[in-house]
Amino acid sequence: MDTYISYLPAAHSFEQCLFATSMIYGVRCGFFGGDVLKMISNDIPTLKPTFFPSVPRLYNRIYGKIKDKVKETTGCKGWLLHRAIETKLANLKSNGSLTHSCYDALVFNKMKALLGGNVRLMLTASAPLAADVMDFLKICFSCDLREGYGMTETCGGSFATFEGENTSGHVGGPLANVKIRLRDIPEMGYLHTNNPPKGEVCFWGPANMEGYFKNPEKTKESRSDDGWIYSGDVGMINKNMSLSIVDRAKNIFKLSQGEYIAPEKLENVYVQSPYLMQVYVHGDSLHDHCVMFGVIEPEHAKKYAKEHGVTLQSLVSDMNFRNVVYLDMMALANESKFNSLERPKQMRLLLEPFTIEDGMLTPTMKLKRNVAKERLAKEIAQMYKDPVIDVRAIQKKQ
Repeated sequence: MDTYISYLPAAHSFEQCLFATSMIYGVRCGFFGGDVLKMISNDIPTLKPTFFPSVPRLYNRIYGKIKDKVKETTGCKGWLLHRAIETKLANLKSNGSLTHSCYDALVFNKMKALLGGNVRLMLTASAPLAADVMDFLKICFSCDLREGYGMTETCGGSFATFEGENTSGHVGGPLANVKIRLRDIPEMGYLHTNNPPKGEVCFWGPANMEGYFKNPEKTKESRSDDGWIYSGDVGMINKNMSLSIVDRAKNIFKLSQGEYIAPEKLENVYVQSPYLMQVYVHGDSLHDHCVMFGVIEPEHAKKYAKEHGVTLQSLVSDMNFRNVVYLDMMALANESKFNSLERPKQMRLLLEPFTIEDGMLTPTMKLKRNVAKERLAKEIAQMYKDPVIDVRAIQKKQ
């Protein structure tokens, strides 16, 4: 019998869809202990789920931990590990294969144990997951990772990738309950006449909401006169007619040069640093660069503090530690080919994580940007007064 772990708030549409589906198909449901940070170490090894639905923030953390272990492995073991990863990634792209008769037993079964050892299907939703992260997780856990896309306003899932899909970076095609169209966003250069077509994804169909409860103004803003709901997501139609989510029309900011920045794209890359567990990138039209807050990952922070004879609390103001973290971020930026405006020029480190309880995160663990901006206003103002970080100067010191 299949088993899945429930940790998203029960009131959220994603979790409601998962729980309802589990009852329909007779899937066992296990509930986590209340602390998402301890789920990988405590709850999952106990439950040993066969089905693992999650969100990009958690998948990026898992990806970061595995990549960190890969970097630390040297010698013959390191050679074997890198060879195994290269081979399975090549097989995935050529024929969609997720297993390997030799390397799974030698390497990947140990990785699979991170999710209890029994997972045969994974699901991601709520925000885009980078294609390289998705492919890497597929071959590490030797099972399919399918991506869904939809809105609470469309009763949950509206798009999904097909079983055995060997290309990543898209959310598949529309399900039977919706039609879609793209709305032009001229100020961002997203037009249905682009090649390939791009624009704001709009939904129409029987799954669409009638409106927000007792809020006609918000309802009018969210939909067209003929019933198409605006998603706020920028989509691109691929050659195989699948949809890729490439930007966010609402969660963007414009720098003083007139350039638009999509912070979620940057945060999903920078959070892959082993030193960080959460990231918030901020910018506005009054300044010519963006700044960043990073919540320190406890495990690596404790290790660094012990090696350098400092306290954990002092790391938030330790310039040497900040430089180490920043250089690691810039390496990730280089891999993702970020331009200079997509690289924060100042950063602050934080010890306390953003949580649902303190109002900084949504139920699916997406950052509430307006709340973060308000609470961190003083620090943001100070960062823009401070000199920008000089990467070359840091590199010379290291």
